[in-house]
Amino acid sequence: MWIPVTMGAASLQVARNALQRGLLAGAGPWGATLVRFLFGLPFSATFMVAALWLTPGAHPVFASRFWLACVIGGWAQILGTAAMLVSMRRSSFALGTVFQQSGIPLAAVFGAIFGDALSPARWLGLALAAAALGVLGWPRGRADWTAAPLGLAAGAGFALASNAYRQCALALDPTHPVAAAQITLFAVQAMQSAALVTWLLFKDPAALAAAVRPWRSSLAAGFFGAAASGLWFTAFALAPAGPVRAVGVVEAPIAALAGRRLFAERMAPWQWLAALAAVAGVGLAALG
Repeated sequence: MWIPVTMGAASLQVARNALQRGLLAGAGPWGATLVRFLFGLPFSATFMVAALWLTPGAHPVFASRFWLACVIGGWAQILGTAAMLVSMRRSSFALGTVFQQSGIPLAAVFGAIFGDALSPARWLGLALAAAALGVLGWPRGRADWTAAPLGLAAGAGFALASNAYRQCALALDPTHPVAAAQITLFAVQAMQSAALVTWLLFKDPAALAAAVRPWRSSLAAGFFGAAASGLWFTAFALAPAGPVRAVGVVEAPIAALAGRRLFAERMAPWQWLAALAAVAGVGLAALG
């Protein structure tokens, strides 16, 4: 079940990233990051209510372990999102997406620390996918060199957040993963929205206003963000973060097509070959 859920999450994430990227010029990285959380909050609340209504047997336990994992995951995701958006602006939409996929092996490493065991075939698949993505995103110019470390930082942030959110769901209610995932999503987005609004009110009110002003596009980004996160959180509740992040590599070719259509970006033939190698690695990571 977690494989189609992850593929759906990755597809929705491309739409969210494209909308967020369009907000960078006016709102900056922190304002654009806020959009996905603040405008996604009504939708995540709706998903949570629906999940609880459809799962009457759910009995969430809000222990300290849950709240600690929420805080760690929430801040890691905020920093990862901001780094990813700046990386996209300094390179391209497609390459910015590829750079942050460096979180694939890191997600597996963090998962091993938290106790998720993976088979040798899955580790091989993760290594192949990561190597192919490294070739695919290898900087070709000065602008790309500045984008690469930001993309790597984004990958590390998302890797840590992925495992933290898995721990949230396991601590909350491991027998009802869908309901636990949606409760986690709402709790985390509420924390993230409050933290970023407070920060921008004091540090950059203009960026806050720029994020809120185009409310139609911001609301669309919020919806796609909440829908993608709802599926991501569900996948993390069902399977270790490493394989989930590996299957999420389907986001890369989708982003390449979106970048070509929306931002007139192009990828070379050798980059497409590297993308095929990444797909092979994904297959091993998912099914090994």
